[in-house]
Amino acid sequence: MTYLQITKENIDREHICCALGAKQYEDAVREKKQWLSDRMEEGLKFYRLDDRAKVFIEYLPAERAWVPIDAPNYMYIDCLWVSGRHKGSGHSRNLLDQCIQDAKKAGMDGIVHLSSKKKMPYLSDKRYLEHMGFTVVDQAGPYFELLVLKWNEQAPNPSFKASVHGRASSDQGIFIYYTAQCPFAIGVLEDLRQVAEAKGVPFQTQRITTREEAQQSPAIWTTFSLFYNGKFVTHEIMSAGKFEKLLEKSW
Repeated sequence: MTYLQITKENIDREHICCALGAKQYEDAVREKKQWLSDRMEEGLKFYRLDDRAKVFIEYLPAERAWVPIDAPNYMYIDCLWVSGRHKGSGHSRNLLDQCIQDAKKAGMDGIVHLSSKKKMPYLSDKRYLEHMGFTVVDQAGPYFELLVLKWNEQAPNPSFKASVHGRASSDQGIFIYYTAQCPFAIGVLEDLRQVAEAKGVPFQTQRITTREEAQQSPAIWTTFSLFYNGKFVTHEIMSAGKFEKLLEKSW
């Protein structure tokens, strides 16, 4: 099993696993590549299987992560994804081992990752992380959990920032925070907007464009977080059809 590191030198010619072959997401993939390239200057590492497959890991120092957590001297995993026929082949362990090696080499105290109380789309499986030695160190409603793999037991545990307990907006209707970190988030917004407008539901989005903004956000999963009347509803990047059902239930 061979893995390829995506760098600023090869990112233009190499795929980054997301939205493979989906023409409707081409612009969003280019934005994701630019986002990655900018973060690589801040210590982000991206490894993927040397194949046309969705098998990769993306991580960076937690102080520079686009997520509202306090985790000094930890490595933060943005995404660990193994899909399709490659599941059960040891890729998750191998990619995680690479992250551990890089974190230890940098003199860090451990690794931190975001998960949920039960298995949910776009979040790593908590049971798998616990199997690999991670433990839950903090929680935030309605279902987010912060897990850590720590080899320096004297180091303080990571935690969510107080901002995650705030409201998205005082405005009524749908409010979505998002970043360029996931092509699917960018690619689905216009479809969701059209559904909301057809039903007369107020619809607003706010693109998070800086690390500082992300770290003070009420959205825990800043890649995509949907709020309704100021309260968090879901981090799931949903289809127009599923979104329509959500509006019919809530509006």
